[in-house]
Amino acid sequence: MQPSIEPLLQKIRSVQTVSQAQSLLFETISPTQKITDALAFAKEAHEGQLRKSGEPYIVHPILVAAITASISSDETMVLAAILHDVVEDTSCGIEDIEDRFGEDVAHLVEGLTKIVELRDSELVPSTSNEKLVTSALSFRKMLICSIEDVRVLVIKLCDRLHNMLTLDALSPAKRHRIAEETLVVYAPIAHRLGIAALKNKLEDLSFFYLFPKEYEKIDDYVTSHSQDFQIRLNTFISKVKTLMLHNGFKSDSFEIFGRVKHYYSIYLKMQRKGISIDEILDLLAIRILVREPIECYRSLGILHLNFKPLIARFKDYVALPKENGYQTLHTTVFDDTSIIEAQVRTFEMHKTAEYGIAAHWKYKQGESAINMEWLKNLQYQNESIEEFFELVKNDLYSEDISVFTPGGDQITLPRGATVLDFAYAVHSQVGERARAALVNKRPASLLSELKNGDLVRIITADEPIYHCTWIDAVKTSRAKSHMRTRCNKKRKEIDSLSAINILSATLGIGTQEVREWISAQSFADQIYRIPRDLSFYKEVLHRYVADKRRKSILPSILQRPQKKLKLYNFENFTVYSTESVSSVEFDYCCHPKRGDPIAAFKIGNKAVVHHKFCEKANALIEKGVPMLFVEWRESRLQRYRLLVTLKDEKGALAKLLGYLAKIECNIISIKLGEGTSQSNLCEVIFESKDNDQVHLRELLERKFKVIELASMTDAYK
Repeated sequence: MQPSIEPLLQKIRSVQTVSQAQSLLFETISPTQKITDALAFAKEAHEGQLRKSGEPYIVHPILVAAITASISSDETMVLAAILHDVVEDTSCGIEDIEDRFGEDVAHLVEGLTKIVELRDSELVPSTSNEKLVTSALSFRKMLICSIEDVRVLVIKLCDRLHNMLTLDALSPAKRHRIAEETLVVYAPIAHRLGIAALKNKLEDLSFFYLFPKEYEKIDDYVTSHSQDFQIRLNTFISKVKTLMLHNGFKSDSFEIFGRVKHYYSIYLKMQRKGISIDEILDLLAIRILVREPIECYRSLGILHLNFKPLIARFKDYVALPKENGYQTLHTTVFDDTSIIEAQVRTFEMHKTAEYGIAAHWKYKQGESAINMEWLKNLQYQNESIEEFFELVKNDLYSEDISVFTPGGDQITLPRGATVLDFAYAVHSQVGERARAALVNKRPASLLSELKNGDLVRIITADEPIYHCTWIDAVKTSRAKSHMRTRCNKKRKEIDSLSAINILSATLGIGTQEVREWISAQSFADQIYRIPRDLSFYKEVLHRYVADKRRKSILPSILQRPQKKLKLYNFENFTVYSTESVSSVEFDYCCHPKRGDPIAAFKIGNKAVVHHKFCEKANALIEKGVPMLFVEWRESRLQRYRLLVTLKDEKGALAKLLGYLAKIECNIISIKLGEGTSQSNLCEVIFESKDNDQVHLRELLERKFKVIELASMTDAYK
């Protein structure tokens, strides 16, 4: 079994000289001739360069190589780690690397060089709106460069881990910025690659810099209770060892060790359940390592027969491995006054769980024993950067569940995924034609949230169905990107028809005359822009008027003046019309929310607004009902997500809503106890004129137990 990475990281923290770094590298891998040559080459290339901390720059690549060697014995990866900054930071070219160390090493170094590290001067402030874009760009580069060889990602994660260990040399703003990117981009990639040793460390280091007060609270609690925790773990481990020996296990055939869960996972559990650290049931965990898979189940039987299990927390990832290759039996049991989580796996499974893809690298074939389909599916080249980031973070930054087809095939989905996500995961055509579903043989909505172990059958229609209003409801990038592509095409068709109706109503002429005029112009393929782009709409009107004046045989003074386009402002909308508009109303067939694509029909003096994909609206558009140019009016309100624990008393929700109304908050949505056993946990999305989040939180905490208050404009929330 490979040793834990933690002792190595502790030693790295104290390294200051090149000789110390080199000694540490040779503790993790033997000094072969190639490694010795690479060290000499890198030292010469980086001669005279210093890090922000003042130490020689070469210390960094050597220590990155040590971390890489600790999780993979692939000499090529270690060589690439030593040389990973040579091409980017020195006068040496990739050809020099290939001549000295071969094509494979050069290929990895080139991949790492393409992932251009965000330079200090390019790092935007943590408060800037640009941070989503910079992270997404960095993320996309990483994925594109590593699609041919995933070893690039592994080395890059080791590089980021060493950067996180030395963040103190940077300014607070830069530390915060790099920690954010690490938590949102790098840690989830480590999770998907199955490298728990890196994932947990990256999360805890990011947590330390991003939420120092919360980190300190957890650290103080764990430190102050450490002696008690150790006694409880040692007592439980002793009991389990004795039971296993009495039940036929030999003392050298298994290992048991205990731990307190890592800090960021504790913090997430506190946030998710709305509880304090002393309310967490299973802070303590043990791992039982055995030789054969069948012995995992024997060990589980010993645990369940001697300690009362919490059956709801049992998970079998041995029979049903996670997508990243993770295999372990999870159970939680009572031991006297303690509740302890137990994980049972083989030594080989442990190696996979800790070191993931790096533990199973097939050097010559360049293949992995771990399913890498998820990486290929993350190449959203056609999406905007913002959409790319939104899609990717849903795939990476989530827990997994396993659901099944009627034939028994396992489909892995992120927690919170819907039946429609499942349909798209089976096949894009199944998703497009899905009209109904059976979950565990019972009828279910296509937007029903799936649970671990659900059996799902999709009932399809003969023709594709557009679910355009559901794009925000599905969770997976596969479903979102397919739906968005189809719906963008459909929206273009709707907008082209709407453009005819808008021009007809504005100009006071028939739709057929509008069609004939447009077909005679050079912009027929651009008319879909009219309902979306005010300046283009006005340009088309101007062109029509100019064209009519030019063709008219009457002198300009005798021509009928064109009615002026007027702006009408309402509470949530801006409407443009040549006729008077007294009010805006919604029909009852659809419920567009702010930001959704909308269409407006002129009914008398009223503008009646529909969701653009509403079936009734589509029927009106095809009939040629007069339409108006409409846009959402820019909101000056700040949108927040509030997570609060309500008192277990009658009228608690009413008090919360009443108080929010009192402090002039506009409520968008409410969820009670969703995804948790706690029915008193409440999530409210609301808008407020108050842009001071600290002040708003203070107001709310006077009356309620606030778990979290986050601005919805922050991509990292």
